[in-house]
Amino acid sequence: MWLQFRRYQIQENLTTQIAESIQALTGASGVGVIVEAKHLCMMMRGVEKQNSVMKSSAMLGALRDCAATRHEFLSLVGGRR
Repeated sequence: MWLQFRRYQIQENLTTQIAESIQALTGASGVGVIVEAKHLCMMMRGVEKQNSVMKSSAMLGALRDCAATRHEFLSLVGGRR
């Protein structure tokens, strides 16, 4: 999985790849991944909000299919940094 972090790619694709790797390695019935990142490309181009954070998420299995499970997951991780 660490090799995925070393190459340039779209954050949404990376988030999905991490979730799929976790599910494959653990056999979990549901996986949720939330990625927060600062993008150097935005900073280098002079975008007005220099410290803006981009968030992406991927939900697989039970977290994707069951709204109550997804809501519980999101409420648990919502306030953490």
